Amino acid sequence: MQTPKNVYLDNAATSFPKPLEVEQAMARLLREGSLSPGRSAHAFSLSASRVIFEAREAVAEFFGCRDSSRTVFTSNVTTALNVGIFGLLQPGDHVLTTGVEHNSVMRPLRFLEKKRGVAVEMLPTSAAGEIDPDDIPARLRKNTRLLIVNHASNVTGALADLAAIGSRKGQALFLVDAAQSAGVFPIDVEAVGIDFLAFTGHKALFGPTGTGGFVFAKGLALPPLMLGGTGSHSEAEEQPGLAPDCYESGTPNTLGIAGLAAGLAFIRKTGMETIRRHEEALVRLLLDGLARMPGVTVYGPPTGRQRGSAVSLRMAGKSVAELAFLLDRHHGIMSRAGLHCAPAAHRSIGTFPDGTLRLSPGFFNSEEDIKAALAALASISASS
Repeated sequence: MQTPKNVYLDNAATSFPKPLEVEQAMARLLREGSLSPGRSAHAFSLSASRVIFEAREAVAEFFGCRDSSRTVFTSNVTTALNVGIFGLLQPGDHVLTTGVEHNSVMRPLRFLEKKRGVAVEMLPTSAAGEIDPDDIPARLRKNTRLLIVNHASNVTGALADLAAIGSRKGQALFLVDAAQSAGVFPIDVEAVGIDFLAFTGHKALFGPTGTGGFVFAKGLALPPLMLGGTGSHSEAEEQPGLAPDCYESGTPNTLGIAGLAAGLAFIRKTGMETIRRHEEALVRLLLDGLARMPGVTVYGPPTGRQRGSAVSLRMAGKSVAELAFLLDRHHGIMSRAGLHCAPAAHRSIGTFPDGTLRLSPGFFNSEEDIKAALAALASISASS
């Protein structure tokens, strides 16, 4: 039996492949010097510091933040979300969120709800995984401290209207999880009024795993999640209060941050609109093909509505785990099955506890990849 060609359709987990520029930037840094910035005064350390500074400036500009000291690097978006959620919520606070949040949001919230008396309320969510911004004002309370929104669902691809939500948040702080959207959809934190934006580097920003961060609003009182060496104010045994140092304890992932900066440069060179148009065309092709396939149910916004590239489906007579196995082993189609670390989203769309099969095209996929996936699904359906 001939081994099928591998088709990677799991870009919602992490983008693959990475642009050549990312590989080259990381390899060059490994060859040319130390990766420890801010700890010494020699040439290698200063060069590493320059890499971090230039990457920070690039991220700040990318998200519309005029002060790069309010841009912080973390090891992933989960860490960034924990900084925001634990740093901003106190006992007695009320937090308003959605029914499509990832466990990186829901688990911290449920912990605070149980252990610290934070009141957690979920906005109504449609069967497609969408929220109506007009539902927000009536649910705001005097003690509503935080409004948390997933910009693009990693399950359904449903896209939140950040501008409409930001205009309805009242006195609440606005926290956005941009794990699935940063790099595909433009986000201007200051124009929209986002107080805390959490992003990951290894998805649509084309960086390596182990990268992420957050951008926070001017004047926001935000205690650090972790304390330790920052390479600055080393004479003090207390954490410095200067941003971004106070949030970046420990030796940073200089290599990964260099790769992230190269990913941003690739997006600027290619054009975010070009990337988005290509992914939208692939998703449209996928949705149109699935709509004609008997026994297949697709979840999320319909064709024609702006959405992320995550497409969730089920096939009659097949468990999602079996479907993913058959796609991989017999057709070379890489997907993801299950709950996608987002049980709240699956409860909202009615697919809990089994979950869905998720196909998520990315910029480096082709129409041939989508046609191969559709042919594979049709073959599996016909053999059921």
